[in-house]
Order: sequence, then structure tokens, then C-alpha cells
Amino acid sequence: MSGVQLARVTKDFGQHRVVHGVDLQVGQGEFCVFVGPSGCGKSTLLRMIAGLEETTDGQISIGGDDVTHADPADRGVAMVFQTYALYPHMTVRQNMGFGLKMNGHPRAQIAAKVAEAARILKLDPLLDRKPAALSGGQRQRVAIGRAIVRGPKVFLFDEPLSNLDAELRVEMRAEIARLHREIAATMIYVTHDQVEAMTMADKIVVLRAGRIEQVGAPMDLYDDPDNRFVAGFIGSPAMNFVRGQVRGGQVQTGAFGPVAAAPVAAPLPEGRDVEIGLRPNALRLTEGDGFRVDMAENLGGVTYAHVSAPSGEKLIVETDRRLDPAGGGLVGLDFDPASAFFFDATSGQRLR
Repeated sequence: MSGVQLARVTKDFGQHRVVHGVDLQVGQGEFCVFVGPSGCGKSTLLRMIAGLEETTDGQISIGGDDVTHADPADRGVAMVFQTYALYPHMTVRQNMGFGLKMNGHPRAQIAAKVAEAARILKLDPLLDRKPAALSGGQRQRVAIGRAIVRGPKVFLFDEPLSNLDAELRVEMRAEIARLHREIAATMIYVTHDQVEAMTMADKIVVLRAGRIEQVGAPMDLYDDPDNRFVAGFIGSPAMNFVRGQVRGGQVQTGAFGPVAAAPVAAPLPEGRDVEIGLRPNALRLTEGDGFRVDMAENLGGVTYAHVSAPSGEKLIVETDRRLDPAGGGLVGLDFDPASAFFFDATSGQRLR
């Protein structure tokens, strides 16, 4: 297996640049997830690695070899798409081995590779079925098996779970994570779902508008975001943001009044506009009447209370209390200033 390196990679469509000079190193055996909103360039970047999109500028290397202008078949990659693209008239066994058959591999070798992939993916009982007799999750496992039999240097996944229902998505996340552990392959996975990214990745690449915002391990991005975008994108429910201004060494807010800028090392300039970021689990419901509960999501072990601050700002609070789902009650809110994040209101950059 091999790593992937991108150096100053750009992509233009006509006069419009959609990927802006991306530099990235994906180590051998890593599970790297590209995550970001629709249109951020994550699928385009993946397709450039695969050779399905031509690179406008920069260099792409796989296993130390420059493959920037190599044909897709010569890059040593296998791609799994959102759609399964299985041949309906072929059995699972035939679908998985078809690529090897077309490339002239011996029949015994094809049978051995298909059997090994079926074992890894627990497809043995399904090998003689046709796609119409399979569930969505089973079809996606066949598509993954078709990639495994090729023995690629790098696996590329382009939103492979988007067509599955919620229960199957959870099941397939576990299957793909188990597959990665078992075969120790280099995998690059594209998704817009940050829950998938957090639960599967060794390394997350957060993209916005064709640029990398931050790269790191899932919990590093959660605990130490570089900017407001990453802070708001990573974590579910999303981080709350409250507007404020520095006055007298504290941040004055309409929602909470004065807040000490405890985690910020250097004194903040007087009059600076900032935003305070608060995770839902950092907020505590208290006795009081300063905040109105708009609605409550009682999920059993946890409740998410959607509340309005006196300033009109909307907040989500994680609590173990069960509240009236219709809302309407008044509560107080409190938090430890050490749990807050501070961001420049103009640039969105983290204030440390």
C-alpha cells in the first residue's frame, strides 16, 4: 500500500478556479476523509487523484511516483462511487471478478481473489445472487468487493453511503472501518456528513471553497479548531455562536452579559468585535428566566433544548433533563469560560 501526496494542486473549469493550490500528505495506511459543504471541491479533488479529472496545475504522487498525467488505470487506485454500478444480469461473484476477467487474469486467480474479498466483506452466502436480490447495503459491499479484488495501492470512496437509509449508513460505516483495520489500506473518503468523518477517519481534511481550512485527527479538530468555520462544521449539534465586543478586558454580550476571555493568552484590544463559540454540552441549564425554550428534542438519555437569548440569538443546549417538547418555558443558562472559544468577528480566525 502507498501514500498520496498533493503539491500545489489546482483545478480550473474555464475561468473559474474550484481548487486552489492544495498541499496535502496522506500517509501509507491512513484513513483520510475529505469533508465540507456541497461545492467545496472535495469530490473534484478525489477525481483528480483518481485521474478522472485533469489537474490544471500542481503534482499528484502515489507511492512516491508522479501520476499527475498518468491514465486512471495506471495509478493503482480503485474507486467506489455513490451509485453501485453493478451489472444486473451478473451474479455477485461475476460482478466482483469482471474487471480481472477483462484484464486477462487466470480463472483460478480470479476465483481466489473473489473468495478472499467475499470473506472480508461477509458476502460468501450471496455470491450466486444477482443485484436485484440484494439490499442497498449488500450492493454497496459488492461494489467495495469489486475494488478489493483489484489489489489497489489506494482506495477512493466518493460519498458511498449517500443512497442508504440511516440504519444502513451506521452499519456500513462500521463495515468500512472494519475493512480498513483488516487490510490496512490507504483510503481516501469523501463525505459532506461530519458524523461519518468523525467516526471513521484517522485524519480529516476540512475543505471550503476549494481550499483546506484545517487538517487533523477528528478530536483535534473538535477540541482545537483554527477558525469559526471548522468550529461550526465539526461537531453535532453544531457549535453555538454569540456576538460580543471587548470592553474593559472582558467580552460584553447581549446574551450573557460580561464574559471573561479565559482561554485567550494575549489581552484583546478594546472595542474589538468577537464571537464566542460554545459547544451544546458546555452550556448548563440553571434556575432563572433569562432564556426562552423554543422547543426540546427529548432523545432518551439526552435532550437538546433550542433556546432564544434576550439578544435574539438562538442556542442549542445539551442536557439530561426532559423538557416540554413544545417549549415555552423560561430557564437560565451558564457555562465555564474555560470551555469557550473566541473568534475574530471579521476574519473568523481563532483568538488564542
